Amino acid sequence: MVDVLVTNGPWLIGIAALFGFLMAWGIGANDVANAMGTSVGSNAITIKQAIIIAMIFEFAGAYLAGGEVTSTIRNGIIDSAYFVDSPELLVYGMISALLAAGIWLVFASALGWPVSTTHSIVGAIVGFAAVGVGADAVAWGKVGGIVGSWVVTPAISGFIAFMIFQSVQKLIFNTDNPLENAKRYVPFYMALAGFVMSLVTVKKGLKHVGLDFSNGEAYALSLALAVLVGIGGMIAIKRLKMDSKADRQTQFGNVEKVFAILMVVTACCMAFAHGSNDVANAIGPLAAVVSVVESGGVISNKADLVWWILPLGAVGIVLGLAIFGQRVMQTIGKNITHLTPSRGFAAELAAASTVVIASGTGLPISTTQTLVGAVLGVGMARGIAAINMGVVRNIVVSWVVTLPAGAGLSIIFFFMIKGIFN
Repeated sequence: MVDVLVTNGPWLIGIAALFGFLMAWGIGANDVANAMGTSVGSNAITIKQAIIIAMIFEFAGAYLAGGEVTSTIRNGIIDSAYFVDSPELLVYGMISALLAAGIWLVFASALGWPVSTTHSIVGAIVGFAAVGVGADAVAWGKVGGIVGSWVVTPAISGFIAFMIFQSVQKLIFNTDNPLENAKRYVPFYMALAGFVMSLVTVKKGLKHVGLDFSNGEAYALSLALAVLVGIGGMIAIKRLKMDSKADRQTQFGNVEKVFAILMVVTACCMAFAHGSNDVANAIGPLAAVVSVVESGGVISNKADLVWWILPLGAVGIVLGLAIFGQRVMQTIGKNITHLTPSRGFAAELAAASTVVIASGTGLPISTTQTLVGAVLGVGMARGIAAINMGVVRNIVVSWVVTLPAGAGLSIIFFFMIKGIFN
């Protein structure tokens, strides 16, 4: 059946590229909005500024650090040995998975649901493999790990966000002189943010550029950067002209301004790490199709990226955010709980810390669930009444539906594409 790949090769690659672009567009509309939602929701930056920051840093992350080589099958969810005799099935499957996940992401974004792009593509790949090839082709243990992460990830990030927010309240806001205490303690929060963000960027972002640091080197580098950020923060805050004799409300406002500056830095780092990490959800299956078609049916676990694939993913992500990202930003940043810059900072720092913990321990995580958990943690610190439970319920339902929705759609598309080309 390899003749199918030879005769229809250009068509298959063209269709895969189109659906890969749709998937990248969906990632921008849904996932990037998560990375930016807290900054926009807390009014640290405007939507326009968020789009510009994301354009620069997501594109840089995807393009510089998105990888020369990409794993063709994310996280070893399916066993490629089952496709050796019929490589065209893998090609049809990856094309249908991209279309299924892309459509689901666009649908979820239209409703303002923050869903996991990783889980959308994993669900889609599991669907076509289990039904189109055989249930044995799927590594069910890995799928179980992903389902487990629905509870574990938000719980970890929620707990960290709760603790960070409580410490900010205790050390700064609930004191007699919030402004003086902000000047004293904020450089430490800046250093902590610098450490976590450097670690995310070094561990997630830079391995693909050929800069592969050992764990010790990564920690040492991040620590050095953290000290620099802390010192820079101290100097910057000393320069701020703020009246410490002003009334408490004015002081609170001034303290929030300091956190707003921090939020911009964390937003840039989150966007870079996200671009480098999640662009693979769109380009991995696309790279698999190109590699199988161009090699005449040979399936490899890693595929070299053709020059046009990364820019296609990066442009798709940026356009998705710019055109369609507002609704998910609104959900994360405004609808779950009321965020101020200090609360948003606690949520974003907690989410980044969770990503570091997870990548260190090999937990499969979704940035979306990490961030939603963190925002919930900040809300919980102010009491259950501060959280809009209706919105939370919808979000949790959308998470549970994502895997089966991706799987169901991809099964339908798989048989349609197979019918057309066979």
